[in-house]
Amino acid sequence: MAGKSVIADEFWSSVSCGLMLSKRIYYGKGASPTPALMSRSLSSTESCYLPTAVMAYAVVSEPSVVDNPDVPSYQPYVHGRCEPPALIPLHMHEVSLEVDCWMDSAFVTATGAWRVHCIMAGRRCDCRVAVPMGEQGSILGVEVDISETEKSSYNSKWVTLADSKDMEKVAKSGDGFFLTPHIYTFRIPQVEGGSYVSIKVCWSQKLPYKDGQFCLTVPFSFPTYVIPVGKKIPKREKIQLNVNSGSGTELMIQCSSHPLKELSREVRKLSFVYEAEVPAWSTSDLDFAYTVTSSDLFGGVHLQSPALRDFDEREMFCLYLFPGNKQIRRVFRREVVFVVDISQSMQGLPIENVKNALLASLCKLNPQDSFNIIAFNSESHLFSPTMVLATHGSILKATQWLSNNILTTDGGTNIMQPLKQAVKLLSDTSESIPLVFLITDGSVEDEREICNVVKGCLTSGGSVSPRIFTFGIGLYCNHYFLQMLAQIGRGHYGCTYNADNIELQMERLFTTASSVVLADITMNIPENLDSLELFPSRIPDLSFGSPLIMSGRYKGDFPDTIKVKGRLADMSTFIMDLKVQNAKDMSFDRILTRRQIDILTCHTWLSESKELEDKVAKISLQTSFPSEYTCLILLQTDSEKKVPEPMLLREIFNKISLPKKGDSKTQKLVSLGCLGVGFGNLTATAKNIPPGTSEPKSPEGAEILVNAATNCCSLVLDRCCCMCCIQTLSYMNNQCYIVLTQLCTALACCECINCCYELCECF
Repeated sequence: MAGKSVIADEFWSSVSCGLMLSKRIYYGKGASPTPALMSRSLSSTESCYLPTAVMAYAVVSEPSVVDNPDVPSYQPYVHGRCEPPALIPLHMHEVSLEVDCWMDSAFVTATGAWRVHCIMAGRRCDCRVAVPMGEQGSILGVEVDISETEKSSYNSKWVTLADSKDMEKVAKSGDGFFLTPHIYTFRIPQVEGGSYVSIKVCWSQKLPYKDGQFCLTVPFSFPTYVIPVGKKIPKREKIQLNVNSGSGTELMIQCSSHPLKELSREVRKLSFVYEAEVPAWSTSDLDFAYTVTSSDLFGGVHLQSPALRDFDEREMFCLYLFPGNKQIRRVFRREVVFVVDISQSMQGLPIENVKNALLASLCKLNPQDSFNIIAFNSESHLFSPTMVLATHGSILKATQWLSNNILTTDGGTNIMQPLKQAVKLLSDTSESIPLVFLITDGSVEDEREICNVVKGCLTSGGSVSPRIFTFGIGLYCNHYFLQMLAQIGRGHYGCTYNADNIELQMERLFTTASSVVLADITMNIPENLDSLELFPSRIPDLSFGSPLIMSGRYKGDFPDTIKVKGRLADMSTFIMDLKVQNAKDMSFDRILTRRQIDILTCHTWLSESKELEDKVAKISLQTSFPSEYTCLILLQTDSEKKVPEPMLLREIFNKISLPKKGDSKTQKLVSLGCLGVGFGNLTATAKNIPPGTSEPKSPEGAEILVNAATNCCSLVLDRCCCMCCIQTLSYMNNQCYIVLTQLCTALACCECINCCYELCECF
């Protein structure tokens, strides 16, 4: 996102206020909380209070309820309300991670227990849970158990959206949302002070592949203010890590952030554990890297039967190819056209980072490679009418041209014209890999037409069709359009929702695009198969930047070997026989579902097929993976009752009694919302709204008063260290003047009288 997220900024402020409010809590004689590591003086204030591991917070609207549930402190009554509510980080009593790495995906289960230590006995508050995830993280499921006077539990369930009325009920609930693109947060309603909340969250994330290594990073760094107060409270953390590469070659460990103990080792499988009693929780993420060793190209095919309740009864298969050692094979010569969006919404940090990434990519080209640049908004601007060799002089000219053109963002977004120009520039390519590299942050109305036109151009082109690589920035572009375009062009798709990550992600995508070692890959279709469906239908090239992993469904008898054929950089033909074997120790439902849902959603969007939409929804319900056509809810359940089978959201609303306003005991359903990225935003694109921001709104009259009072309070809080002032001044609304007057009168004989009178003078 460009700039600071409004939601993340509000969250940071709420946690900051919550930490100050928690100073009211008295823990008993001789006990004191661990001081927070972060402060307002840090330069990275926009992120210092954002969670870096799974955390839980008490949502406090009324400061008067903040107290120790075990040892009441009888603090003076605090007037006013917290708007927005303060977030007090809960003390964590145990935590564990279980991570399963399968091929290029990781599946994480985080379990922890938190105590509502900051709400007085007999009072209740909502709790908010924040879940930071790794790259391309997707929430799969949630379980919550609450030990209080009346035990309660919640279990997540994926449901379909029956009609627009049900979708509106879910979308406007606000119970679950993404705080940032990598941090998901949801609400647990009305938990009693002193209760223990046990939470289990499951998610999947991508395993980035770089320099021949799979790299795992799981957020697992906890701030000191979640450490329970007390010398005899045990703190135990555990990490269980299992790796299954899916290949038949040996795994080699490259690095590990935690002291993992090896439990077992097989040819393609490893298992580790770390468990310890600790004085303080982990302050570093779980980082782990390993390589799948091989000197040359290798691959294989895995077969697996569908699950018993699978609505698709066809058999499943997974085909994989690894590039091997860079020193054995050379890459293709490259001819690349960069198609860069310079519309007004790209101004500032996004376009600056795109320029830096583009120049870094040009510097990686060899002198025999060629390139061109097309900058577009409502019109197209070409660096050169023809392809240019990537000499030092040409790159210097391109740098100057970029400074004169690409940083002058203006106008709207027209993708069709520059794409046609790029394909035409590469129409006479031979003995090289022609690449079109599209970068945009917006959506356009003719996206389906663009896909059909590009498909026609590539079909009627020369002997070597251009590969199309797409890169989306922010949530306003249609990521399924970009994925579909990449599939049509046998390329790859990348994205980022954060302007700070543009250079890193673009560099990774360009490495994949520019290091092709095997092109025009085909596999022989066995004659005895009754049907075969590939995901994706057009096989991408194999490069050193990423292994090739494909999946599919079939009917019939699969042979013992599959013949794969492709073209090497020297234009010779490469043929390999891949061994076919049954996969007994892998779960295809987990490994392949994410890419299958994405591919089918692209085709659903392109064809506007209701049948495909229903198919995607069925896969989501069956596998518990998110989709654009399903949403996640939390159902309150009894300990002895089983969670119901997947059903329409309409049926759930009919079968359960929704809570009445103010009645916390009848709460039965918590909506976690739809977790998809959507299909772009034409309105935001037309208005040239930068990615990561929303249209500004004029503040209401009450908001103006509140903001004014808050600003005055902040001025004094930055200078006043008096506890009673901090406890009261941190939470003023539009009644700030009255409360402050009372405060100054009450404290007329206190040592802090000067700062209180100074505060009153602000009015």
